[in-house]
Amino acid sequence: MEVREPIAVYNKPLLTEEEYLEFEKKSLEKHEYFQGEVFAMAGAGTDHNIIFSNVFGELCIRLKGKPCRPFGSNMRVYIPENTLYAYPDISIFCNSINHSAKDEDTLISPSVIIEILSPSTKNYDMGGKFMLYRDIPTLKEYVMIDSASFRVQVFAVNQQNHWELTECKSIQDSLFIPSLEIKLPLKEVYEEVEFT
Repeated sequence: MEVREPIAVYNKPLLTEEEYLEFEKKSLEKHEYFQGEVFAMAGAGTDHNIIFSNVFGELCIRLKGKPCRPFGSNMRVYIPENTLYAYPDISIFCNSINHSAKDEDTLISPSVIIEILSPSTKNYDMGGKFMLYRDIPTLKEYVMIDSASFRVQVFAVNQQNHWELTECKSIQDSLFIPSLEIKLPLKEVYEEVEFT
């Protein structure tokens, strides 16, 4: 989850990317960065973490021995095209792992990004953040998994280079990630999740 209010760092309203990276190395908490502003990230709830474990575990098993590698939310992703530094819930890198020229602990060029939607971050993840993620030239799919209901949205780039939406709204549906050729039944994605 994220707190979308910018925070003051070093008593400055805006930071350079270098200042942000230096601040982040010393910080005990994670922060995202966009156009000079730094945003604190908050912890995630139980259902969010269960969904993460279910999906990440399956991806690790199914991608073993293949040219794609999944990372969890501790991996920072940088988008040079718009200056966003973010910590997606899951980012998948295929063929090669490319480090940012600005920071060796930051990766660029993911193929797939998965965000698990929480009530406090849902609007941002579906709107502004997706708009920023679309600037990634290598991104093939953006997957949003709702943590409050059986709902998964997969946006995939089609052959005309347009984003196409596929939705799963039933526990009988399966989440399909075309570029990875992976299908995950929603009953596995939401296993042990109890909606209130």
